Amino acid sequence: MATETEFSFAALTGSARRHIRVFQMHQFLDRFAMGLTVAVVALALTDRGLDLFQISLLFGVYSLTTMAMELPFGGLADSIGRKPVFLTAVVASLISLALFLSTSDFYVLALSFAFIGFGRALRSGTLDAWFVETFKAAAPNVDVQPALAKAQWANAVGLASGAVLGGLLPDILGSVAESIGFSIYDVSYAASFGVMLGVFAFTLLTIVEKPRPKNPGALRQGFASVPKVIKDAGLLALKHPALSTLLAALAFFLMATNPVEVTWPTFAKPMLDEGYANTVIGALTATYFFSIAFGASLSPYVSQIFKRQHAMTLAATFACLAGAQIALALQGNILGFVTVFILYAVFLGVSETPASSILHRCVEDRQRSTMLSLRSLIQQLGAALGLVLAGTVAEIYSTPIAWIVGAVFLFIAAILSLVLVKQLAVESR
Repeated sequence: MATETEFSFAALTGSARRHIRVFQMHQFLDRFAMGLTVAVVALALTDRGLDLFQISLLFGVYSLTTMAMELPFGGLADSIGRKPVFLTAVVASLISLALFLSTSDFYVLALSFAFIGFGRALRSGTLDAWFVETFKAAAPNVDVQPALAKAQWANAVGLASGAVLGGLLPDILGSVAESIGFSIYDVSYAASFGVMLGVFAFTLLTIVEKPRPKNPGALRQGFASVPKVIKDAGLLALKHPALSTLLAALAFFLMATNPVEVTWPTFAKPMLDEGYANTVIGALTATYFFSIAFGASLSPYVSQIFKRQHAMTLAATFACLAGAQIALALQGNILGFVTVFILYAVFLGVSETPASSILHRCVEDRQRSTMLSLRSLIQQLGAALGLVLAGTVAEIYSTPIAWIVGAVFLFIAAILSLVLVKQLAVESR
């Protein structure tokens, strides 16, 4: 294997620099379109007359659709090409947005969320793979990680910028939307639809990929391989107690935190003045994403405190998250909520790296894709179950009670992580 040279943007060829800029712009636009709706989705559903249980069910539909489709479609981009698969994902997003804008009916909205999940499954890793392959061809033996970091930064900025504008638009143009019979939040969805059309055109015109031989059986093979992938991954986890414990902890983690991520705008909005509430929600959504990124950057330093025992880092982080989630549920004013919410997001960011490090340490290269697929399945299932449970508790009691009940799952995840510490210690002997 040739030695990789250090990345230097100035030293790259013109085609390699252009490739990075094109992908940065693409990632920014795609995430900007998504960000426009992410800050207001729960508020838009509430405005359509849905209760928290129904909102949780819709997000459960999204999680289950993604979970069901991610494995079958995983190899499709390798078979027919990354560009056509991504364009299909954009079409799925456009259909989802059109359905959302057209109705207040729960079942049609469920179909809209299913299309979001379908698009997410198709998007998963498609153009990332195209970017890496094309970069390696344009800049042989150059370290690709800094180039990916540039794209990821554009990704984060696009999502955060979209969230800010998505929250601002209902406050600015909501009265215009209401005057023609739409919800104030439909302004953000209409803007997302327009930007998504731009993403489709930008992808069509600027993403260049050599045509691949058509394989009409690729999708059928993808569905046929799902039972074997799940079986192989399940057997691997059963044979490896540390993996089983880690996956169980991650499932409980998502059961607790995903409902907070979905429903927090409905909890925070009553604390705000109606005239600027949506703008603040959008800004806070952007702050949430940047806080997670900041937490992820802190993760290596936190790990050093625990002498690079990633399971112990995970246990401590889950315990802190549980405390922060309970504190979040008890807030009654916006200043206290924002303070705890930012801290909560930082803890979420810290938790990302230790879990991945443990998983990659426990599997060999030939098992890695299989185990990552199983992790995705289990996390999506945990998220869906958590949403349904939290929605039920919130409707019977209240949102704060639902979040406090969810914190119990984080304490369970912390306990499982402590068990994981012992298991990994035994395996390392």
